Amino acid sequence: MTAGAGYRYLLNSVAVGDAVREPGRGLVDYYTVEGCPPGRWLGSGLPGLGSGQLQAGAVVTEEQVARLLGHGRDPLTGDPLGRAYPQYRTRAERIAGRVARLDTNLDDDARAAAVARITAEEWKRRSRRAVAGFDLTFSVPKSVSVLWALT
Repeated sequence: MTAGAGYRYLLNSVAVGDAVREPGRGLVDYYTVEGCPPGRWLGSGLPGLGSGQLQAGAVVTEEQVARLLGHGRDPLTGDPLGRAYPQYRTRAERIAGRVARLDTNLDDDARAAAVARITAEEWKRRSRRAVAGFDLTFSVPKSVSVLWALT
């Protein structure tokens, strides 16, 4: 998941079972429906979060996810955790920067050709984005599910 708004992937798809989330509907509403347990805090690093107030098993809220994954901050206090996420220039910013450094003495045709070359080169380059986390999904093979269903 990318830093910034990447956590919204969890809120808009995973946390709502890949269903369309109605405006104003809280995540807890979904979690209270039978069959899908709420996200809970786990791990040995919990005492270092929220000034020790975050307890194992506590339900994860949308605001906490936004602070932690969206901004790299403590989910309860909002204090920075480690280094801030790196900021990378967008493709448009890279193109604009290179075009601004072109020789001002170029004629219109040479300038247009240079801009076209720069644009093509930048479109070939991958854009970098800071990563806030990884969403891993583990599923057993269908054969295991069938075996379980038959027993």
